[in-house]
Amino acid sequence: MTGCVALVFCVAALTAWRITADAKELSITTIKQEPYTMSRGSELEGYCIDLISELSRELGFQYKLNLVKDNRYGAIDSSGTWTGMIGEIVRGEADLAVAPLTLTAVREMYVDMSTPFMQTGISFILRRDLAPEESGFSLLSPFSTDMWVGILIAFLLTGLCIFLVGRISPTEWAEPDTEEHSFTLLHSFWYITGALTLQGAGPHPKALSGRIVSAIWWLFAVLLLACYFGNFNSMMHSNNNHVSIKTFEDLANQDVMDYGTVEAGSTMSFFKNSKNPVYRRIYQHMERKKSYVSSMEEGVRLAEEGNFAFIGEAVSLDLAVARHCKLSRSDEAIAMRAYSIAAPLGSPLVKNLTLAILKLSESGELTYLRQKWWASSCAAAGNAHNSEALRPHDLRGLFLLLGLGLCVGLLLALLELVSRARNQAKDGKKSCCSVLTSELHRRFGSKGESGEQEDSDKSKA
Repeated sequence: MTGCVALVFCVAALTAWRITADAKELSITTIKQEPYTMSRGSELEGYCIDLISELSRELGFQYKLNLVKDNRYGAIDSSGTWTGMIGEIVRGEADLAVAPLTLTAVREMYVDMSTPFMQTGISFILRRDLAPEESGFSLLSPFSTDMWVGILIAFLLTGLCIFLVGRISPTEWAEPDTEEHSFTLLHSFWYITGALTLQGAGPHPKALSGRIVSAIWWLFAVLLLACYFGNFNSMMHSNNNHVSIKTFEDLANQDVMDYGTVEAGSTMSFFKNSKNPVYRRIYQHMERKKSYVSSMEEGVRLAEEGNFAFIGEAVSLDLAVARHCKLSRSDEAIAMRAYSIAAPLGSPLVKNLTLAILKLSESGELTYLRQKWWASSCAAAGNAHNSEALRPHDLRGLFLLLGLGLCVGLLLALLELVSRARNQAKDGKKSCCSVLTSELHRRFGSKGESGEQEDSDKSKA
């Protein structure tokens, strides 16, 4: 695997199984790969940096860190010479290699490796919009959750507005004491539901105010349905253009999307040496297309650009997904392997490092470091699959138009009632406010109470 940090240690004088404090510094080689080793100004930081710091504190040695010269983990070239961090260990240029260095049989023949400090497997990543979505609510996918909430609120407010306009407007309800009110609350909601289905449901409003509210809601419903079906068709068309890729077998059985892994890494060696026909086809495809990448960073970039699946070790891919919110990792992980620290053959450091790694694991320190450096920066990663869904701000103009229409309709209904109250006040020589109050009481109060109020007004006259 590429991108590891080479660490060179200068350690204290060694007894058979113990590191003392009066020895030289150990030279440690490592490779630069987020989050194992990263630059912070002139300093290095990351998971491996914290790990070696904890090991030095546990075992009591000093060390000096160096990045591997060729930026590789280590493989045997055509001349039989080891490259990368393994090469530096074999040639005695470094005492330890601390990085996401995969423990393999070939490497174990040339260097000693400690007990693993992290477990992983092989998986692949691709753009999230190319990954298949298994959802039983695909009919809701054209709109985001916030959008559906906004539509529900608009529906409730419009139904209530039509009900109020039907009560207030004298044109809709001229004689509250003798006539039945057509636009009850139930009928108001049924009426606007009919508009959403483009069918309609009578009776229709007669007053100007009611017709304005009705027209605005119909316009809102038509444009909303147009946006819904347009986005739904776009999503269905987009999904049909991409192959559903969830496993390595899916990857091998399609030729629409290209895929590759880091050249000369342990992942490439796994596919090269595998007897599994599916994995063999994957290797043959990568050889034929020359779809290898020089580093993990390049593979992540190609996957994010689209139509490319990058194959790598799951733990590193999880980090890429946590940092790049457009990416998604396959749930399948094969060829479980482990990361270890490499040392020269016969080095007494290995036993001490193994014991120290086991202590850190038992104390929970390794788990803490994993959580620290693999924390996701995608605040809405869980909702990323809704990235193409329409949100309220996409149709804010439509919601503003509906709100304006409801306000105008209510205002006109009130003006109609005020105009009628003024006319009645002139004819009966009463106060306009008292007539208006009486009208509102008749329309929103009980019929019995309104009848008693009318008898009282007659007796006063």
